[in-house]
Amino acid sequence: MKEGYVMSGLDFEKKHDHIVCIDSDGCAMDTMNIKHFRCFGPCMIREWGLEKWEKEILDKWNEINLFSMTRGINRFKGLALCLLYVDENFTEIEGVKALKTWSDDAPELSNNAVARMTEVSPVFGKALSWSKSVNESIEQLPEEEIKPFDGVKEAFDAIYGKCDIAVVSSANPEAVRAEWGRFGLLDMVDIVCTQEMGSKSACLGMIRDKGYEANHILMIGDAPGDLQAALENGVFFYPILVRHEAESWSRFKDEALKKFASDNYAEYGAQVIEEFKQNLA
Repeated sequence: MKEGYVMSGLDFEKKHDHIVCIDSDGCAMDTMNIKHFRCFGPCMIREWGLEKWEKEILDKWNEINLFSMTRGINRFKGLALCLLYVDENFTEIEGVKALKTWSDDAPELSNNAVARMTEVSPVFGKALSWSKSVNESIEQLPEEEIKPFDGVKEAFDAIYGKCDIAVVSSANPEAVRAEWGRFGLLDMVDIVCTQEMGSKSACLGMIRDKGYEANHILMIGDAPGDLQAALENGVFFYPILVRHEAESWSRFKDEALKKFASDNYAEYGAQVIEEFKQNLA
């Protein structure tokens, strides 16, 4: 393991002028699709008894959470949007408008937060039951099916020694440790920033405060929230395109990394952001 590596916190020392910050779920790790295909959507179908319209509803769930500009949305926001679609097109969902309003306005969107709303409407009790079922279902996914995308290890080998490497993820730290550690990726990482340290935008800001120039920080992500975090900090962004993940990692290694490390990334970065938006349109 690299000297100076820490599992969390920002008490690390800047070693290179440049740092590459990498998201986990759906970006480095091939975990988004399997979690939504096998856990999030099917658990919603069972909780609300929507088996009669299962295919259409699961297609909508995946569009919202994986294949559009709402990719990576908070689970309760995604649930509210999908149930609103069900209510409008298939069958009445009691309390769905209350759930949508709460998900739009609540300062915290978590199991604990939704639990505090269960006396307001039965929909919140069902949302909590669904969320817990999702967590249990995710824990039961076969470990061997959770792995990095093709090309990730080769990209890390190319970055290592040229730039510092950070994990910037909204996943829980235990999941990152388990998933990245199993494939030896943590051996090349300088700093792990996960959900307990704040938002991705906040984590990028703290990394910038370690002394990096803004144009020496690159965020690699797969969702609009990753792009937004980069824009909020004035740093560069490189997208991992859904359905084209292996190609994206190969292109990063062969093309993007060289431009970033040689301070020639700005025009290229604008181009790949447009490609990212078009891919999720």
